[in-house]
Amino acid sequence: MQSLSILGSTGSIGTQALEIVDLHPDLFSVAALCARSQKEKLFQQARRYHPAVCGLVDPVPESEIPQDLKHIQWVMGPEALHIIAAQVPCDMVLVSVVGIAGLPAVMDALDARRQVLLANKEALVTGGHLVMEKASAIGKPLLPVDSEHSAIFQCLQTRGSNPPVRLLLTASGGPFRTWKKEDIDRATPAQALRHPNWSMGQKITIDSASMFNKALEIMEARWLFDVSPDNIQVVIHPQSVIHSAVEFADGAVLAQLGVPDMRVPIAYAMHFPDRISTGSKSLDLFEIGSLTFEREDPVRFPALSLARQCLHAGGAACTVLNGANEEAVAAFLAGRIPFGAITRTVMHALDRLPSLPADTLDDIYTADRLARETSRKYLASQEGA
Repeated sequence: MQSLSILGSTGSIGTQALEIVDLHPDLFSVAALCARSQKEKLFQQARRYHPAVCGLVDPVPESEIPQDLKHIQWVMGPEALHIIAAQVPCDMVLVSVVGIAGLPAVMDALDARRQVLLANKEALVTGGHLVMEKASAIGKPLLPVDSEHSAIFQCLQTRGSNPPVRLLLTASGGPFRTWKKEDIDRATPAQALRHPNWSMGQKITIDSASMFNKALEIMEARWLFDVSPDNIQVVIHPQSVIHSAVEFADGAVLAQLGVPDMRVPIAYAMHFPDRISTGSKSLDLFEIGSLTFEREDPVRFPALSLARQCLHAGGAACTVLNGANEEAVAAFLAGRIPFGAITRTVMHALDRLPSLPADTLDDIYTADRLARETSRKYLASQEGA
């Protein structure tokens, strides 16, 4: 029996992780649950899974806690992430919060020598070198939950003495894969949120449409698998059946395939190295018929080139990209800017903040703050333009 704490339990990843708990009550128990603001959904989860501790990042008065849940320890505010990651006894911490808030949560969990199941890209995007040093020091590998990174991780388990030479990171292409650049630039939030294959939260779905999600995944893969960004190739694969692949030194290419279902990588991380049932549908290759592949388009989707530039630049460039993108996506979802302004905002921030250090967590938080301040000023100048 493995005990699990979930940061981001009411989101897409968190709820699917709890589905795995439902399938295997003999293997998993829930130690703690934390949500940002969906209190009613969290209350329902607390009744079902009986955690010792629950947290809400956006606090509510004690009077709003239902009487039948008063026996649970409730922690409120941003400190809830720290308390659950660092202080609640458990075997595993699933970090599925969105944004740079995942970085201190991951570091807290590693400091407490927990096994981290990582569904937060920003922890490695902004503080990859610090996170990987910490994980190495305690001898516990980060177990990736993103479908692409899980696929690569699974393929690498077979490497033996055959070293990997290239990572093939697949991408669906999002809802604008076949659109002209000028049409993409004018896209509405409703259009950008219409992902063809995956059901995800709003931020990740918008990032998929702009391909900033894949840009962040390039950064994540660089640290997670210790490879040069030049050895990470993005392959547009609209069917989302091949979740990613690895080319090895002997020329062999191993890929992980399956229907688009996040329960598969979640379950693999939760019970690594053994596999368990997930409730996922079987892959029917005859029904699919064919698999297609396209090269990335740096003109329509410049995010991927920006990711590689930031990795080569070093310092806090990746943090600046991430912070600027978060601010721009929020402005786009609020209807304040057109879709094309997301990329322009990121490029503006990178141009204005070219050489910030990232030697410590404080350096990273400073770079994030400056990126956001710079981006907000730029976004204010673009509204109505």
